[in-house]
Amino acid sequence: MPNISQRGLDMPASPIRKLVPLANRAKAKGLKVYHLNIGQPDLPTPAVALEAMRAVDRKILEYSPSEGNLSFREKLVKYYAKFNINVTVEDIIITTGGSEAVFFSFMACLDPGDEIIVPEPAYANYMAFAISAGAVIKTVPSTIEEGFALPSLERFEELITPKTKAILICNPNNPTGYLYTQKEMNQIRDIVKKYDLFLFSDEVYREFCYTGAPYISAFHLEGIENNVVLVDSVSKRYSECGIRIGALITKNQQVKENVMKWCQARLSPPLIGQIMAEASLDTPEEYMLDVYNEYVERRKFLIDGINRIPGCYSPIPMGAFYTVAKLPVDDADKFCAWCLSEFEYNGQTLMMAPASGFYTTPGLGKNEVRIAYVLQKEELGKALEVLAKALEVYPGRVI
Repeated sequence: MPNISQRGLDMPASPIRKLVPLANRAKAKGLKVYHLNIGQPDLPTPAVALEAMRAVDRKILEYSPSEGNLSFREKLVKYYAKFNINVTVEDIIITTGGSEAVFFSFMACLDPGDEIIVPEPAYANYMAFAISAGAVIKTVPSTIEEGFALPSLERFEELITPKTKAILICNPNNPTGYLYTQKEMNQIRDIVKKYDLFLFSDEVYREFCYTGAPYISAFHLEGIENNVVLVDSVSKRYSECGIRIGALITKNQQVKENVMKWCQARLSPPLIGQIMAEASLDTPEEYMLDVYNEYVERRKFLIDGINRIPGCYSPIPMGAFYTVAKLPVDDADKFCAWCLSEFEYNGQTLMMAPASGFYTTPGLGKNEVRIAYVLQKEELGKALEVLAKALEVYPGRVI
């Protein structure tokens, strides 16, 4: 039998999905599983998007342009202008989800062996895409004790080598929910400018900022306009994870030309998904406000509930719909698996994402989990009760 690739062996399993077989077995036993592991919103997709899908009346479902439909990109220009992100149609390339935008960014900008500096914990698939591109992730750890604030400029500079090619941020952050301040974004700008690096900025959660301060995009940073590659997606803001529509946005002409080669190789982004995403840009403001307010209420409910459980702690996330919580357990990976395979409370259990999978540095996140508050408050309340009961009897509880 031939050997499989080393690249495949090095590819990390998703901390978000790797426990799915255990969850499926728990459900097969008749247990109710509360899914706090994945950022799949439970809120309805906008009616305008569903109406656009139902209204599709074509004799042929053809390829779309490799860069995406022109009409969609024209409407996106107006959408971004509302956030003071001033781009042209030519700056926007439609991708198959935000994940493909990250992957194409890496493939277009990085050579094998090039290094990317990433604050950790970080979205686990960044590591997977870096391995696919042959790039190397160098992490700057943030800590739950400091609320996952951006590490100091000096910590970044300690990692700079001749191979350093880029910095990658997610703002608001997945998995921590942290929202970078103007001062922190300026710090990132200064180091990008000083060492002439790319800045990959994942901004798919921009609608979910809870501070009242102005939203800071990488495109707002002066002096690095040609260094920025912005990643976006409709998945979270419109509850449209399944249509797989994202965008890569950059003013760097060389990057655009290089990305287009990858876009042409994969032919085109999803046609029906683009039709729905374009229609979604006409979503009433009332919908967006209702969604925002719902997440604000869930956030308070969840964080208050976590911090009332003995031995548990979560800082207050200022964006997205995730938090990383510290639990009084010896090993969060084992605890999360145990909850699904050996524990139940009144016919219920819960599924969380072990935070170790969001770290690259060995040993970090060992007693932490990522929790997504994508369930209604009633369901969140039940899940918190199950968590508290599980921690009371878990054999590896740390007092």
